[in-house]
Amino acid sequence: MTMNYRERITLEAGKRGGKPCVRGLRITVYDVLDQLAAGLSADKIIEDFPELEPDDIRACLEFAADRERHGSARGKLTIIADDDEHLDDFKGYMP
Repeated sequence: MTMNYRERITLEAGKRGGKPCVRGLRITVYDVLDQLAAGLSADKIIEDFPELEPDDIRACLEFAADRERHGSARGKLTIIADDDEHLDDFKGYMP
């Protein structure tokens, strides 16, 4: 069953260089994916980052799968930018 990662993955100007983050936290999708690739279990990642939930881990995986399937996740995430100055941070994610 596919979850709706769009409810958990956010982009915010000035936060982690505009990279996709989990629920507005300073934890990027790539942080989670790197940990999984290194062999850590979801439980261990949550132990290391207690603000994460199991659905956050699944959302990161679904985000990565969607990017692979479609070449990017552009146009599918909520982008939070205080002003136009930070929009360049999101070039890879905007249509």
